[in-house]
Amino acid sequence: MLLQADQKPHIILVGGGIMSATLGTFLKELVPNIAITVFERLSKVAEESSDAWNNAGTGHSAFCELNYSPEKEDGSIDISKAIKIAAQFELSKQFWSYLVQQGYIITPKNFITHVPHISFVWGKENTVYLEKRFAAMRNSKLFDGMEFCNDPEQLKTWMPLVMEGRNADEPVAATKMNLGTDVNFGVLTEALFAHLEKQQDVTLYLNHEVRDISKQDDGTWMLQVKNLVTGDDIEATAHFVFLGAGGGALPLLQKSDIGEAEGYGGFPISGQWLRCNNENIIQQHAAKVYGKATVGAPPMSVPHLDTRIINGKKELLFGPFAGFSTKFLKHGSYFDLPKSIEWHNMVPMLSAGWHNLPLTKYLIQQVTQSEEDRINALKDYYPLADASDWSLVVAGQRVQVIKKDEEHGGVLEFGTEVVCAADGTIAALLGASPGASTATAIMITVLKKCFAESYTSGDWQGKLKTMIPTIDKSWADYELLCQEIREWTADVLQLNQ
Repeated sequence: MLLQADQKPHIILVGGGIMSATLGTFLKELVPNIAITVFERLSKVAEESSDAWNNAGTGHSAFCELNYSPEKEDGSIDISKAIKIAAQFELSKQFWSYLVQQGYIITPKNFITHVPHISFVWGKENTVYLEKRFAAMRNSKLFDGMEFCNDPEQLKTWMPLVMEGRNADEPVAATKMNLGTDVNFGVLTEALFAHLEKQQDVTLYLNHEVRDISKQDDGTWMLQVKNLVTGDDIEATAHFVFLGAGGGALPLLQKSDIGEAEGYGGFPISGQWLRCNNENIIQQHAAKVYGKATVGAPPMSVPHLDTRIINGKKELLFGPFAGFSTKFLKHGSYFDLPKSIEWHNMVPMLSAGWHNLPLTKYLIQQVTQSEEDRINALKDYYPLADASDWSLVVAGQRVQVIKKDEEHGGVLEFGTEVVCAADGTIAALLGASPGASTATAIMITVLKKCFAESYTSGDWQGKLKTMIPTIDKSWADYELLCQEIREWTADVLQLNQ
C-alpha cells in the first residue's frame, strides 16, 4: 500500500496498547495529514497486556533471559536470538529518545528507569553453562560491560536476598549487566496516546469493541463496532487496518478471510505473580534476577525475582506462574478458544498440542500448585522468604501462535508474528514475548511489509533515520555505533541519573 503526502488515507488501529500507540506515532510522523481512528474495548488504554501488572517481563533486552541463548547439542551456546533482541531493544530506546527530544514525552523517568539485569544459576552443570554463555556474549558489542561471578561473597553485594541463607556448598554463578532497565509500558502507552490525541484527525474511542471486519469491493475495510456503553452499532471504513488487540487480534484476523490467515490458531496461557508486601524486603533488592526455565515452560514463564517501578513506587515480584484459561484476553470470554477453532486450523492446533506434551504437563503442574508450592519456588531465588510477606496477584493473558508446518502439521511459536495481507491493507500482530520491549522493531516490520513503496522512498527513509539512527543497519555497522548510540539514549532518557 502506498501512502502519499497529497492523500488523506484513513487508518484504523484496533486495540489501545503499546503496539497501536507505536504504529500510530510512526504513521503520524511519516504522513502528518493521515487520519487515524483507534478502537479500544476497555475504558482506558493499556489495560490489557501493556499494563505493568499484566506484563510478564519488562525491558526485555536479552541481557539476563537465558531462554534467548540456548545450549546446542554440541555444547556451544547459540546467542543469535539474544543479539537480535538486544539490538531490537536498542531501536526502542532510540525511538523513545526521539520522542523525548521532540517534547512528545516530557518525563522519561516516568516510564523507564535503570535496573541491573542479572542471570543467576546454581549447580555444577548450570554454572558451566552460564560461564560458556558469558564467553560467547562477550564477542558482541551489545553485551559490553557484562560481568561474570561465581564468588558467593561478591554475589552477596549484587543480590543480598538471593544469596542470604543459601547452601554454601552448592556452586553458584551469575552474570550482571548494569545497563539494564525497567520499563512501564502502561505509562509509555498512555503518553503516546496523549500525544496522538493532540494531533489533527486522530480519534480514540474507548468502550468500543470491533465485532466484525470485511473487505469492500473498492478495496477498503468495513468494521462493525459495538459501543459497549450505549449498545449502539456503528460502521467504520479504512484504507488500512492494524489488529493490535493482543489476544483479541486472532479472532478478528480470522474474520478478515485473508488467505494469509489460514492455518493460524492460538493457545492461551494465563499468569500470576507473587507480590511482596514487606517494604523492608522490597528495599533490599534492586535488580531483575532471572533463572533457567522449567522444562516445557513457555518463554514468558522464566522465573525471576523482579524489581519493578510501578506508578512511581518500587515493587518486588516473583514469578510468573503459568496457568490455563480459555480466554484470549484478561477481560475476555471463556468462549475465546473454542470459537477460534475452525476447519483450516484444526489440524495445526491438534498437531501442535501433540508435539508439545511437555508444555501440557508443565501447565497442569502450574495450575495445581498450592500456596506452599509457589513459596518453595520463590525460595529457590530467595531462600529466607516468608509466606506472610507475599500475596498472589493475577497477571495478564498471552496467546501463543500456532501455525501450519509442513513437517509436523502444526507448530507452537514462542514469540511474535506479523501477519499481513498481500496487498498490505491489513496487518495483525500475534504472539507474546518479547512483545512490548521490541514494539519499535515489530512496527518497523509492519511499515516494511504493508507500505513497502513508501518505506523505501527518500522522504520516509530520511525521517526514519532521524527517529532511529541505526535503522536497517547491518550488525557489523551497528556494533561500531553501539557505544555512541547508548550514550545518547542514556543521556536523553535520563538513565545516568
